[in-house]
Amino acid sequence: MSTSTHSVPAEHLDYSYIEKCSDLKYLEKILRVLRSGKEGFYPHLTEFCEKHIEMLDPRSRALRKENSPATAANFSNDEWSQITNDLQRWEREIKVNELELKQRSTYSNDENIPPVRGSSCSLKKAAQDGVKNSLKTSPLPRTYQDWDKFDVEKECAKIEGSMANRDSPAIINDFLPEIKRDVNTTVLTEQEKVVLANREKDKGNEAFRACDYEEAVAYYSRSLCIIVTAAALNNRAQAEIKLHRWHDALSDCEQVLQLEPHNTKALLRRATVNKQLGNLQVASDDLSAVLRSEPHNMTAQRLLEEISKKINADMQDKPSKGKKLLIQEVDNDEDEVGDEDDKKPSADGGQSVGEDRQAAARGGMGNAQKKPQGRGPRGGTADKYKVKAEGGSAAEESRKSLANGSSSNCTTQPGTSRPDSPVGKRTESTSVAGALPPPLAQLKNEGNQLFKNGQFGDALEKYTHAITGFTEAGIDSPEDLSILYSNRAACYLKDGNSSDCIADCTRALELQPFSLKPLLRRAMAYESLERYHKAYVDYKTALQIDSNILAAHDSVNRITRLLIEQDGPDWRQKLPEIPVVPLSARQHCTEPPPSTHSHTEEDTKEADRRTEAHFTSLKTEGNELVKKGQYHGAVEKYSECLKLKSDECAIYTNRALCLIKLECFAEAKQDCDSALKLEPSNKKAFYRRALAYKGLKDYEACSSDLQEVLHLDASVQEAERELAEVTALLKQHRATESSSQPRRNITITEEEEEEEEEGKAAVSSPEREKKSVSQSINLQPSNAYEFGQALNAACSHNDTAAGAQLLRCVPPDSLPQYLKTQLDAHTLSFIMQTLDTHLLTPEPGLVYQLLSHLHTTERFSVVLMLLDSDERRKMTHLFEHLGSVDSELFSQNDVKNLANKYI
Repeated sequence: MSTSTHSVPAEHLDYSYIEKCSDLKYLEKILRVLRSGKEGFYPHLTEFCEKHIEMLDPRSRALRKENSPATAANFSNDEWSQITNDLQRWEREIKVNELELKQRSTYSNDENIPPVRGSSCSLKKAAQDGVKNSLKTSPLPRTYQDWDKFDVEKECAKIEGSMANRDSPAIINDFLPEIKRDVNTTVLTEQEKVVLANREKDKGNEAFRACDYEEAVAYYSRSLCIIVTAAALNNRAQAEIKLHRWHDALSDCEQVLQLEPHNTKALLRRATVNKQLGNLQVASDDLSAVLRSEPHNMTAQRLLEEISKKINADMQDKPSKGKKLLIQEVDNDEDEVGDEDDKKPSADGGQSVGEDRQAAARGGMGNAQKKPQGRGPRGGTADKYKVKAEGGSAAEESRKSLANGSSSNCTTQPGTSRPDSPVGKRTESTSVAGALPPPLAQLKNEGNQLFKNGQFGDALEKYTHAITGFTEAGIDSPEDLSILYSNRAACYLKDGNSSDCIADCTRALELQPFSLKPLLRRAMAYESLERYHKAYVDYKTALQIDSNILAAHDSVNRITRLLIEQDGPDWRQKLPEIPVVPLSARQHCTEPPPSTHSHTEEDTKEADRRTEAHFTSLKTEGNELVKKGQYHGAVEKYSECLKLKSDECAIYTNRALCLIKLECFAEAKQDCDSALKLEPSNKKAFYRRALAYKGLKDYEACSSDLQEVLHLDASVQEAERELAEVTALLKQHRATESSSQPRRNITITEEEEEEEEEGKAAVSSPEREKKSVSQSINLQPSNAYEFGQALNAACSHNDTAAGAQLLRCVPPDSLPQYLKTQLDAHTLSFIMQTLDTHLLTPEPGLVYQLLSHLHTTERFSVVLMLLDSDERRKMTHLFEHLGSVDSELFSQNDVKNLANKYI
């Protein structure tokens, strides 16, 4: 054998040499020679060499094997069909896109044609007027006298000047063309829009890095004109912060938080803006949220320290004694829209006591049907609300009249203020608006009036102006600002602008946490946008504050059904965390007294609504207790529910489940019986009654109920498992009974008369017991349920006489309908025994008719398979006895044909 072209001697192609060789590179060369086949084909030696290389270096490139291209034979039918379908779909999409590109015109009209790009500068003419171009000639050499007069400095200056002026200067336009912030995207595809939006955003980033913030804002606006993204909004907010445009930056941050509620950059920049606007507490809350998500954010930590110092300094600078304000409250919730006039239906759903029912159907301003109690009185000094008003004397008079009040905590009830008093005259501008300055209070009152008139757009503008003036004035009153945001949110909700409504409600809740009206309005807005998870959370939070809001209860029930359909049984796991409302924020409202002019029907409807709301609340509380494993408390809640509505089947089954958990099986069985009377086909009631029977060790009844569950719904796996377990227990129980029967035989010896009498008494006692049992059994059932109960009782006590009486009462053709929920192996054996011992001799025709219809019962073939050998032997004896009877109603061949269906 000669050496190979790879300079590997033939002697090295040997097991011993390869085993001893430790040079990885040389072993790889040997492997290439063996694989090439030029020295012969040695598969075992090649494999040995590969294993040795793998032992030295498992990641060696020489171990890699080339795979041939995959074909259809390498895949299963499903995989190959998926591959071909994907390729065909891709081909179709490419053809469609190509056809669209060919058919679409480049420019739909002349307006969309971009201008021709050119230079914005021009050059001066090199030749001036009156100067002729002359041919260049070589200059004569200077004489010695000229060199004596030569001034080096002047000549150098001339040369430098000529070099500087050699090129004509460019005339640049003194003013740069303004960058258009609107981009026409009518002829662009979605992909082109994405690319163009990113390009404009990158231009803005370059301008921002160059500290040209105006240009950066322009380019970010162009990007947002094409596609709205959180990144572009965030960047524009930062550029506007650099330009000290605080309100524009705040608006951009709010939009980002609508898109991404937990965007850290937006929270940080909104905190920066609020710091500049004087909203220190709001800025502190935003920074705390940032630090919860990013604990090591140095910028947020530094900014939070600065804000904390300012807050502490402001607290220390406040005077210990200030002027007291007399706040004239017109209604319990005077700061909300439209609550000043008790005689008119309020714009936000509030109404007077006498108009509660008339306004129940209204949802004005997005409120619930029940109006919550007003907040407590607010106190404070007048200094922080001082602003310069146009009418100086009037403002001064107002301040004096407020300062003369006896206490800041004094309030008056609706209608108690005198219209001719100074305080009463200023109610509309000062008292109703809380501590707002007169111009802002006037804007707010005008907005309230416009809202009541249905002019929501105009009211929206008034509230917006009031909010802008509030923030610019630097007034430190979060509660008043929260009310303004809440009122504007109501306008947005009326106009169908749910997104802006959510933003304003969120802002109001940040200023005043657990405020009821913003929560309800935001919940309605979420529900209109089909964001049911968040709507559910807001409604539940509102119900923690006030559990008497009927509209919230109805919405919770409606959304619960939608979430169950959408997310299935695990819908609660997909809900956001529901915040816990502190006790101080909860309201304990008393129901208003009914109007003397209300009608009886309205009172009845109102009572029904309250009952329904209370029932739903109790049921929900009971369900929550069941989830927590607190079954005693759940039983109490369900019992209270049944006191309100005793015809709710679900409450019976729920309480039965709790009783089963508490091992109160008899009470659980009673609840299941009550549920089945209301709904005879309720599978939960059958299943839980089966569990109760199992706890009571009535395995036959348990088996019957489990079979009924499977008949109603064959997919219930729990019922199948329980049936298998109960069947095993039933067989074990029967075996125990059969083994213990001989021990119960009583031997009677005839020694004395007294002993004989005692024996007779002992023998007759079981007969008396059977008679008492027969008397307790309903032998005249009116429906299938009563028949099943009676048959179970007779079967459990082995009372064949009662069983015979029951079978006589049932028409033979109706027997399958009566037995469809009760038939099992033990029941079938009992029926055969009853027919053989009590009915065959006196009424053979009835026995034949019953047997002719019995085998048509549902699941009969399954039950027949569960019979043991003794039960089959009893069935055989029955047909033997029936075949030996002479009757005109049937022949022996008829009996044989019928027996084939049983044996």
